[in-house]
Amino acid sequence: PAVTDETWQSLVLNADGPVLVEFWAPWCGPCRMIDPVIGELAQQYAGKLKCFKLNTDDSPSIASQYGIRSIPTLMIFLNGEKKDAVIGAVPKTTLSASIERFL
Repeated sequence: PAVTDETWQSLVLNADGPVLVEFWAPWCGPCRMIDPVIGELAQQYAGKLKCFKLNTDDSPSIASQYGIRSIPTLMIFLNGEKKDAVIGAVPKTTLSASIERFL
C-alpha cells in the first residue's frame, strides 16, 4: 500500500512493530524491478512486518526529510525511528537479512 505525507505519521512512525518503506517513483526502472521482491517479502513477513511505498514525486518533503537522493531506497523503521536503509535494487536475500534484524 501507498503512504503519503498525510498518512506517514500514523502508518509508519506510530506503527506497532517494524515497517519497511520503499521510496520510489513511476519513472524509475530499478524500482519496477524490485517491486515484485517487495511483494514477496510482504507475504513472507505478513503479520510481522508492514510494507509501504512512498512515491517521491508525490511526497517530496518526506523524501528530503530522510535524505533520499537515489531510488529505490528501502528504509526500515521501528518505534518511529529509521533503523536501516538499503539503496538500489538489491537481491531479496540482502533485504531479508536487514529485515530479520528487527523482527
